[in-house]
This record gives sequence, structure tokens and C-alpha cells, in this order.
Amino acid sequence: MTKLPLTGLRIVELGTNEAAAYCGKQFADFGAEVIKIEPPGGDPARAYEPLVDIGNGRRENGHFAWLNTNKQSIIADLANTDDVVRIRALLRTADLLLDGRHPGAVKASLLTHDDLRKSDPGLGITAISWFSDTGPYSAYQPTEAVVRSLAGMVKLIGAVEGPPMLGRDGQAAVFGGLTAFIPSVAALYNRENGARRYRTNIYEALLQVSEFDTGIALELGSSRLRSGINIFGRGYPSGTWETKDGILGVTVATPAQWVGWCQIIGRPELARDMKYSKGIDRFVHAAELRQIFAPILLTRTAVEWFELGIEYRVPLAIVPTMGELLAQPFHRERGSFGTVTIGTAAFEGPVLPQTLLRTPPKPNGPAPLAGQHDLSSVPPRARIAKGAVPPDAALPLTGVRVIDLTMGWAGPSATRQLADLGADVIKVESIQYPDWFRGTDTRPPYHEEQTYEKTYWIQMMNRNKRGITLDLTSEEGRTLLKRLLQTANAVIDNYAADVLPRLGLDAEAMLAINPKLVVVTMPAFGTKGAWTNGRAYGSTLEQASGLPTVQGFEGDPPSMSHIAFGDPIGGLNGATALMLGLMHQRNTGEGQHIDLAQVQCMLPMAAPAIIEQSARGTVGPRLGNRHPHHVPQGCFRALGEDQWITISVRDDEDWQALCRAMRRPDLAADPQLKTAHDRRQHEDMIEAEIEKWTSIVRPDSAMVKLQAAGVPAGIAKLPMDLAADPHLWAVGHWQPVDKAFVGPHLLPLNAYREESAERPPLARSLAPTLGRDNHEVLREVLGLTEAELTALEENDVIGTLALPPRPKPAKKAAQDAAE
Repeated sequence: MTKLPLTGLRIVELGTNEAAAYCGKQFADFGAEVIKIEPPGGDPARAYEPLVDIGNGRRENGHFAWLNTNKQSIIADLANTDDVVRIRALLRTADLLLDGRHPGAVKASLLTHDDLRKSDPGLGITAISWFSDTGPYSAYQPTEAVVRSLAGMVKLIGAVEGPPMLGRDGQAAVFGGLTAFIPSVAALYNRENGARRYRTNIYEALLQVSEFDTGIALELGSSRLRSGINIFGRGYPSGTWETKDGILGVTVATPAQWVGWCQIIGRPELARDMKYSKGIDRFVHAAELRQIFAPILLTRTAVEWFELGIEYRVPLAIVPTMGELLAQPFHRERGSFGTVTIGTAAFEGPVLPQTLLRTPPKPNGPAPLAGQHDLSSVPPRARIAKGAVPPDAALPLTGVRVIDLTMGWAGPSATRQLADLGADVIKVESIQYPDWFRGTDTRPPYHEEQTYEKTYWIQMMNRNKRGITLDLTSEEGRTLLKRLLQTANAVIDNYAADVLPRLGLDAEAMLAINPKLVVVTMPAFGTKGAWTNGRAYGSTLEQASGLPTVQGFEGDPPSMSHIAFGDPIGGLNGATALMLGLMHQRNTGEGQHIDLAQVQCMLPMAAPAIIEQSARGTVGPRLGNRHPHHVPQGCFRALGEDQWITISVRDDEDWQALCRAMRRPDLAADPQLKTAHDRRQHEDMIEAEIEKWTSIVRPDSAMVKLQAAGVPAGIAKLPMDLAADPHLWAVGHWQPVDKAFVGPHLLPLNAYREESAERPPLARSLAPTLGRDNHEVLREVLGLTEAELTALEENDVIGTLALPPRPKPAKKAAQDAAE
């Protein structure tokens, strides 16, 4: 049996942070030995609602069990000297410590990172906290709702009049866990050269979600406004729609998709009406268009409309309830769900979505009871890393070459992760079809003024890469790509599933060229199955995950996040898949195809609801901005136009502190509000009283005052606000740069820092202009001569200037419009 990519590694996991647990799950489900250290009595998250019966009269949280499959559990008191001595002995046999403790708690403990660096330099450490351990927010009290608000992920969501909509918990853990996992595995990939230590934080990990809107805002000089429930961006139609049976998700963006949509619904004349020709025009006329579309959509089922979307290449999705999601044949065929067991309980949860076809992850499995294992049962072992990596060491992926055939957001953000860690990422575009993140408006100024070099998003997604152009529709271009593949460790694409196979460049063909290649394909619905040709944006993927059915307010339609979650989460999973493939390649010399379906990457975001549905047969009511444990929680109106602050009360101590901050001793003394259970009965009244106070206080003042009192609170920020966030500047999140065509601008940097560095590593090179590195790469890697390069340029196989679209024969143009 082929060993999993992380077999042979020992990981010790500390703390009660869900992001650390999800990072540990990645290790455990891909073969590493993960030993979880829990406090006396077990991790408090075991007791969070909703609970499942695990036998002997005990009940525990199913989501916690899913996060901790295939791990061992050992109880230890880190305030007890004897226990700390035992844990130190365990760490001397481990490759990596995943530490999810609050930075302040680490520094005040008997087990500090400074001590471990001195006493055990060969131990890798990845610290995962909500905020970085420096900067104005470093001591802030977090909840997921508060951190998402500060990260620009809340204010744009929900009804125009407010309040902004808070998402469900459990999503930040996925972003934080994957963001920490990628550099951690990169360090272990190169562990013969020494152990590395990283500090990561969930707040900056979440900025990967809002960076697209931040880029738009910086480019335009202002942020878009909150447009209303299920209105995604400035295009139309979008959102979720009722059908004859089921809910349909719609995202129509391009002119061709608009033509296709009009044909699907039997109203082709709408596509010829200039009043609706542009997305912004349709947005302006959304009310009248909805009156046209709504009755038509009630004539077919969501499944029927979705199948037409595949036929006409329009991004549509079935928006399932959790029960429908678990029953979908597509996911059953792909093995998207697997059984979790804990005690006598058994239920289903999402399987990790990195579908390595040769070495797939464990399909969930057993989760440990608290303290089920003992240090005496942990066998001794020697680690490979004998000491810390030297200060002048190269980045961990130096020497790894990745051929990047991706465009847009999801794929380029995946390769950006590896480029930042030192990989030689060669981005391949063509002058005929540049990366669509360079802009889709190809009218004359696009080419005459080289507008395609100016978009903010292309700069953000492609730092530290080399860029070449190859016309892959030509024999010469395909031949050069095949020669590049022979020199590479990995190749990744996020084209639609049928694009590269039509060019003879499917995964099997690439592996025939180089059997050691890690080949990652990441179309929306994978490369196999009935849905494989479905088109999707990040919004489509959110719709298909079922998340809209479990978030938002009761009485509202299934509610979207107004954020393209599918792209950044697809990118993080793509980078994770690449690293896992590289680890297998390093261990065995073998390549493999990784069939990543971006829709599966969304399922861990819905894991709490999926697990609740499987374990209990139903999902509880949508809570809006309220929370199952934090009472009260909400996004409250503050002083100023459309100003909001999120407040979460985790326990009775927080409640008393909130009452003191509001100068409301009457509320603090009210016996009917003493406990969370009591306060739950009076949430309407409590929320009204809180808003009486917040509405006369500036949100920044309220946040500072509440955080000083120990109450989790955060401003609901616009993405535009992040460019001036004092914490982000203090911790070095932004790198000011200057580049031809663009001028001075800001680049967002990583959510991790190495060793004791105060700031993340700066970009070593800026995003390549179109074909910038043609000569360097093709000479250096393939040995082409200047005469050969000149001939390729003359034949438009390579180049540095985008070509205007070629005129199409009338018949062909009509066919394309229909598609």
C-alpha cells in the first residue's frame, strides 16, 4: 500500500484554537502522527452545542470530533511543572509543534517558544493565533465574528438598511488552518537543512478573502456599497432564485453568459436590448429584470436549469439544503463525505478536498476521547532536523519549479503561496489570451494603452513569479510547454475541464511527458463526472456548497456572503494540494494527478451544518447575527453614516464588563440576565439597549473601550479601510511598491512571519508584465537561441504585447455567442 504523503512525521498540537485543529487535521488525515495536548477536563470546545451522544451518558460536539480525526489525545496541565517536563520530552521526538495558544498565554507559560528555541533548536514551530503577537490588536479578545468584521468581510453583506450580516462560525478555522499548513509543510519538505519556525494569524489569513474588494477599492478610490441580500457585486442576474423545485444559484457576468442566460430562459430578445447590454446596466434595472425572470424560473426545477447552464456555459448552481447536499450523487461519486466516529457516535463530515488520486486523504475516521492516550504509549523516534535553519538559509522551496497555467484569482493565488516560499513559478499566458485578471474590456484602449498591465488584481496575485507567453493553440507553443514540463516538479491549471484535453494536454499526457510531475487540475467541479463541464465563479461555488441555506436571518431567502469565497479557498487548497504532492514526490520520486474540484473545497466551510444534519437529521434555525454560545452577539449601529460595530459576549464575565462599559449597572444587576441561558430569553431587549449606547459612540472608540475591558469587539470595516488600518501597517502587512504602468501602489503580504521577524518577507519581484521573462526563461531553461526567439516572436508564439481579438467568421461568432 502506498504511504500517505506525511507518513513518518510527528506533530504535537497545543491550544484550543480551531484553526490549529484544522491544520492538525490536514497533517493527521494525510498520514502524520498528530498528538493533541488537551487541558485537564478536555478541550472546552468538546462541550459546545450542538452535541451528539457518544455513549455512557456523555455528549460532545460533532464538529470538534471532525476537526480531530486520526489524532491522539493526551491530557496535560501546562501550569504543572511535572506535566511540562513530560511535554518537553515528547517535543524532543517531534518534527513540529502546532501551537494555537494566545501569544500572551505562551509568553506567560512554563512552555515558551523562546525556551524551546534554546533547548530544542531542531523542533519546528508554527504558532497560530487570532492576531499577530505585535501591533495594536495583539492583545485583543477575538471571536470569529469580530475578526471577520475587522477583516472587511461583514460590512458589505446583507440588507441595504442593515445590519450587515455575520457569517456562521467555523469558516475562519479553515482559512487560518490552511494558511498555517502551507509554510509548515514547506519547512518540513526541506527539513534536512534545519527546522523553521513560523508565526501565523487568522486575521491576516482572512484578508485573502477581502483582498479582491480591497484591490477594486484602491483602484477606483472608493469601496462599493452594501447592495442588498443576494446581490453579488455590480452584475446581474445574481444570487439565489426559487424554482419549481429547489433553489437555483445564478452569477451572470460576461456578455457571452448574458446571451446564454437569455437563451436558457427563452427570452433571446433581451440579449439584443442595449438597455441591458452591460452588467452595470442590468444592475440598475435589477427590479424590472427580476419581475421577468422570477416567474420563468418557476417553470423548471433547479436541476433542470443547472443542466441547461452546463449546456450553455452559464455559471449556475443547485443551492442545496444540508440534507440535499449529503445526498447529491455528484458528491457521493467523488467521495466528498466520510464517517467520523467518536465513542459510540458515527456521522458524516466533509473529507479533505485535496483529491490526490494516488495518495488520497483518509476519509475522516476516529476522533479521540479526551485523554484517551498516554505518553507512555508514544514510541521514541529521532527527527531528521538536528538544529535550526541557518539565518542565511534559502527559502524552503528554492529549487522547486512550478509551471503555472492558471488565470484569475483561485489558481494564481495558489501558485503565489509557493512563489512566496521560494519556488520558481513560471506563469504561462499568451498574447492572444492574457490572464483575464488583466481585464475583460478589450475595446481599443485596452491594447493601445496596455490597460492589461494596470489592473490591481494582477499585481496582487502574481508577485515573485516569472512570466512568459506561449500560444498553446500552436504546435510550436505546445512543444515548448512540453519541454518546460520535463524540467518541472509540478504543473497546475484552473481552466475549464475540457480546455487542455482539447489541446492534447490532459493530466495523463503531462505525466507521460514527465512521470515525476505533480499535476494539479482545479476546475470548478473536477475533471470527472456529470458536472465536470459546469462553469463557476467563487459565488457559484458558495451557492453549490449549500452555505446560503444555513446563514442569514430566518424568513430571508437563502443568503449569500457577497464575497467570492470560492476563489481564495480554492487557492489555499490548490497550494495545499501542491505541497502534499511535492511531499509524496520527495518521498518516492513519483508524480500523480491531483483532481481538485473547487466546489469540494467549499465543503469544510459548511462543515458544522453538514455534521449537524448527519448526526441529528436536521439543522437548527438560522440565527441571523446571533450565536449559539455568545449571548448577546450582533452587529450594532454606531455613530456616523452606515457605521457598525460587532460585539460578542462569550460568558458572564464579558457580560458584566459590557454593562460597565455602557454604564448600565441596572443590566448588570438584573437577575434575569445573569447567565447566557437567561439572556437568551431577552435577546431582543438586550440588543436594543446595546444599540442605544453604540449609536451615540464612534465605532473606533467603542471598540477600544470594550477591548480594554476584555470584551470582544471590532469595527465592521470596508475593504477600503484596510489600506489605512494602523494594526496592518504596524505588523507590515502592506508593502508600498512602484511599477511601470501602475505607479505607486500597495501589495498585501503573507499572514506568516518566520522565526522572530516582526514583518512578513517582502516581495522579491513584482508581478511580471506580459511576457516579461520570455527570453530569460526560454534561454536559461530550454537553451533557445536569439534567432529562435526572434522567429517565435515573428510568428506570435511569444510576445510582450497583447493582440486584439481576431475577427471571426459570422457562423463561428454566432456559435460562440450561443456558448
